[in-house]
Amino acid sequence: MSDKLKEMLIRHEGVMCTLYQCTADKWTIGVGRNLTDRGITEDEAMYLLKNDIKRVTSQLDEHWPVWRSFPEEAQVICVDLCFNLGLEGFMNFRKTRQLMELGMWLEASEELLDSKYAIQLPVRSSYNSRQLALCGKDGKDIRRSSK
Repeated sequence: MSDKLKEMLIRHEGVMCTLYQCTADKWTIGVGRNLTDRGITEDEAMYLLKNDIKRVTSQLDEHWPVWRSFPEEAQVICVDLCFNLGLEGFMNFRKTRQLMELGMWLEASEELLDSKYAIQLPVRSSYNSRQLALCGKDGKDIRRSSK
């Protein structure tokens, strides 16, 4: 019964992979998923996140493969930036990326803050900047090591 039910629902609802407003004026996606009233579950959100991370890492591998040679903290920041800004937006951070390629982590962290991104997302950009700066300290948090 489940295959027949699935086929019938797809036939009646259709499959839309982009957001649209249904005839009842509700934001909808997929096979009649009413996002206005129902939203998605946490499991569904984690499934989407997993797929988005795969997509972003694949984009970085294709367009800027050197990112894989960076310390893990810097790789995480690359994924976060690409996730947030999109590949094109991230690739526009030419100076930051060049400094990262040179292993100039403190300078890259400062360059990251000299951007519209830093103005629009001050908390996120400050965190990412700090993480990049720490890459030059063998990954050790200089605040803890100075105590």
